[in-house]
Amino acid sequence: MESYVNWVSANPLFSAAVQFAVLGTLGEVLSSCIQKKRIALPCNLAQLAGKVLAWALLGIIIKYGFAGMKGFTLALLDHQMLPVFMNAGIGWAFAVSVLTNLFFGPQMMFFHRLEDNLISWKWDLTGLTRAWWTLIWFWIPAHTVTFSLPKEYQIGLAAVWSVVLGLIMGLTKK
Repeated sequence: MESYVNWVSANPLFSAAVQFAVLGTLGEVLSSCIQKKRIALPCNLAQLAGKVLAWALLGIIIKYGFAGMKGFTLALLDHQMLPVFMNAGIGWAFAVSVLTNLFFGPQMMFFHRLEDNLISWKWDLTGLTRAWWTLIWFWIPAHTVTFSLPKEYQIGLAAVWSVVLGLIMGLTKK
C-alpha cells in the first residue's frame, strides 16, 4: 500500500486518469457482459479505446472536482451554513459527498454522456435521468465512505465504485 500511496501522491492527475481509465472501462465491459449474458464488449475496439481515454479524462475531472468540493464544503462550514457535526469525521464525509453529488455530479454525468455520444457518433441522452438518480441512492452513500478515507485512497475507491455501479446497472438494466 505504501507504493500505491507514494504513486498517487507523486502523480495525482496521472494516477486518477489511469485508475479511471482501467476501472471505469472495466465497469462498462462487465455491465455489457452481464446484460448480454456472454463475454461481450459494449462497442467495437476503436470505440473502446475512445472510452478508455474518456474515462481517463473523467478521472482528472473528478480529481479536480473532489478538491474543489472539499473547498466548497469548508467555505460553507466557515460561514456557518452547515450543521456543526459536519466539521469532522463521518459528518464531514457525508457533507462533502452530498455537496459533490448534488452540485458536481449532474454536470459530470452529462459531460460523460457527451463523451459517449462523441465516441459512438450519435446523440442519445437515453438513461441520463436514471444515471442522475444513482447520485442519490448509490453515489452519496458510496462517496460518504470514500471521503471518510485518507485523501490518497479517495480517487482509487471512487474508480472502484464505478466498477461496482457497472455491475449493479448490468444486473438491473431492462
